[in-house]
Amino acid sequence: MASAAIKSNFYKWHRVLGLIALIPVIFWTLSGLSHPFMSNWFRPFIAREVFKPLAQNKMKPKLTIQQVLDGNHIAAIRNFNFINFKKGTFYQVLGEDSVYNYYSATDGVLLPHGDTYYAEYLARYFTQDSTSSIKSIVLQRGFDGQYQPINHLLPVWKVSFERPDGMDIYIETGQSRMGTFNNNTRKAFLWLFEQFHTWQFLADIGGDTFRNVVLLTIMCVMLCALISGLTVYGLMWKKFKTITQNSRAKGAEDKRFVHRFHRQIGLIVSFVMFTFVISGIFHLVVKLHNSEPVKADYDQVIKRGQLGVSNLTLPIADSLIKKMGLVSFNGAVFYQVTDSQKQVSYFSALTGKEQTNADEDYARFLSTYYHTGNIKTFSGRVKVDQIRQFDNEYGFINKRLPVERVSYPNGDNWYIETTTSKLATRVTGIDRAEGLSFIFLHKYFGMSWAGKDIRDIVSMLSALGVLVVSLFGLASFIKNK
Repeated sequence: MASAAIKSNFYKWHRVLGLIALIPVIFWTLSGLSHPFMSNWFRPFIAREVFKPLAQNKMKPKLTIQQVLDGNHIAAIRNFNFINFKKGTFYQVLGEDSVYNYYSATDGVLLPHGDTYYAEYLARYFTQDSTSSIKSIVLQRGFDGQYQPINHLLPVWKVSFERPDGMDIYIETGQSRMGTFNNNTRKAFLWLFEQFHTWQFLADIGGDTFRNVVLLTIMCVMLCALISGLTVYGLMWKKFKTITQNSRAKGAEDKRFVHRFHRQIGLIVSFVMFTFVISGIFHLVVKLHNSEPVKADYDQVIKRGQLGVSNLTLPIADSLIKKMGLVSFNGAVFYQVTDSQKQVSYFSALTGKEQTNADEDYARFLSTYYHTGNIKTFSGRVKVDQIRQFDNEYGFINKRLPVERVSYPNGDNWYIETTTSKLATRVTGIDRAEGLSFIFLHKYFGMSWAGKDIRDIVSMLSALGVLVVSLFGLASFIKNK
């Protein structure tokens, strides 16, 4: 009797838990089925994804940064760079107010609305669209439903074309690069995924922590429903088998085929369900664990008097210079020069002398700055190496390359983009484990060897299997009624 009561209770709890998880499962599986269409098969075409700036010798600047600043009565700046586009060669100067202004490298005259012009130029470069009119150009300082946090880059200009496909291009003018691009189809998929997979509506109601707690609770319910379902099958499979055999022997109509399909398909896809649920729970737990405020970006203000040496007379060939800027750390100011091989060199702004291993030193400095708590004292210098391509730990979702990886003895890695003084991401032990579980158990990167299309098909079939099991479970519940 006790055994029968236990089996009955397990069966009842499985039905209750399954019903609670039903709507979330439908939401997640349907939106998961849409993801390959959004990210792969229906992804809009873009003519060019990377902008290649001219070398400094082809830009042919005549004025130094000092002459431009003096001519425009500018006492301090945050940074500068050379820019060349249809309107000529300019100093792109980031002022103390964090606004980009463009000054001619020939006569030092300010180009009104220069950042807007450059954003449009880059948008047309990436799309190779020189004819469509521009519907709007808006400076965006935060993320939203169409430009999500996964894109990382801010601020960006949202350049909207007057085209049937509704193309929007997001441009980071300071680095001459694209954040992302969306057409009408992709915008619809983004909305669907945001509302039904990440449940942005919960964040809008109560914030990210509220959303993550609700999602974690639902995922735990799903896990319990899965475990209870497998337990019911294990405890009662002899009974199910006997009922089926008796019905067949009598030639009676199989009225419980819905229940049988629910059990059989559920058993087949149970491993897939485990991978989805466990990786999802782990992902949410780590997000809650890492919910502390992010430190503000490193800021610098460089006085005109700190620029003693001309930026046009540095001991490096102009033909190699692809980007130039300024950095201030450890009490000194340097010209930061990126060459054609994406190697970064540092020259004293007072003497012009090159500083050896300065990119590593700057990465260490920034890593220390971005630590929000006390840094544990380690013996010796922490290891720094340059990362020039994405991998399983530093994935493509981080956007920024190349970066310096600052590796601490406790296993923490801090990825720093020194050319923007920004923290690209940090990876601790739990972050590393979660990242690997998510890409292999949730996004099926283990199938990458077969190609992106095959991987997407496998993940869609897995999600479809979970959806079918859930719908058969609902049908069996209705039949019992």
